[in-house]
Amino acid sequence: MHYRTLGRTGLSVSEIGYGAWGIGNSGWRGADDEESARALNRAIDLGLTFIDTALGYGEGHSERLVGKLLKERPETIHVVTKIPPKNRTWPARPGTPVEDGFPADHVIACTETSLRNLGVETIDVQQFHVWSDEWVGRGDWLSAVERLKRDGKIRFFGVSINDYEPENALALIESGGVDSVQVIYNVFEQTPEETLFPACERHNVGVIVRVALDEGGLTGQIRADSVFPEGDFRANYFRDGRKAEVEERARKIVEDLAIAPDALAETALRFVLSHPAVSTVIPGMRSVRNVERNCAIGDGRGLPAGQREKLRAHKWPRNFYRD
Repeated sequence: MHYRTLGRTGLSVSEIGYGAWGIGNSGWRGADDEESARALNRAIDLGLTFIDTALGYGEGHSERLVGKLLKERPETIHVVTKIPPKNRTWPARPGTPVEDGFPADHVIACTETSLRNLGVETIDVQQFHVWSDEWVGRGDWLSAVERLKRDGKIRFFGVSINDYEPENALALIESGGVDSVQVIYNVFEQTPEETLFPACERHNVGVIVRVALDEGGLTGQIRADSVFPEGDFRANYFRDGRKAEVEERARKIVEDLAIAPDALAETALRFVLSHPAVSTVIPGMRSVRNVERNCAIGDGRGLPAGQREKLRAHKWPRNFYRD
């Protein structure tokens, strides 16, 4: 496993991190706690040092599973979590007062809950689970963040940028008030390269990439006839004719790059890791098999320049979460 520095935090993080939404059994269906525990432990065995979870993943269930791991393992494991907005609205809507999302008392109370769930005294990076640049300079959230840092409850602060709105954190980055950002970036969604990544590089802000595999669309496993478990969010994400279109676009990538179909997921992850602004990528991993396949990609090798250039033609602007 190779490691990168998470911006100005100075934290050394594995190129492949652990996205822990799926193990919380919220949104995704089919996770088994015993298999999740095996997968988490196997990831640490393979050198993974970075886990991204959230209080909202199963109302703390994901955090508690991670907390159990932390008690059992002596290795240095950097855990970052997220505070859900008080109004429970994802993403943050334009015009939403910051008091509806992250008033100081909510920020502090949620952090205390996460500390108990994780069984730690300090959270490496505490993130807001949604963000709006309208909130820069407003409300009392920043005083709460500064208090939590001063009291040793959190080390650093980050935000999870709204889906497909990478420009909606530029003011925060320019203000100097954030240590890391989490953003959707993948072969289909390349927009962060335009303004977000350059801003992060200028201000030495760490970049955590989520949805690198487009919720499975960039694995080659989504087909026109795919069926998802009842209650699984992907049934809506890939509704109507979307599965067939995803299958066709994945096929075109495979043909364009002349790769084997089962190499698509590796190619997609290496595409993300090829950008110098990226600190770590956090694919969801609910099984030991997924852990072993994904962690093997954190070997310091990006994509050949020729392949990366070809992938530029496969941009696909859309928002399956809201469209």
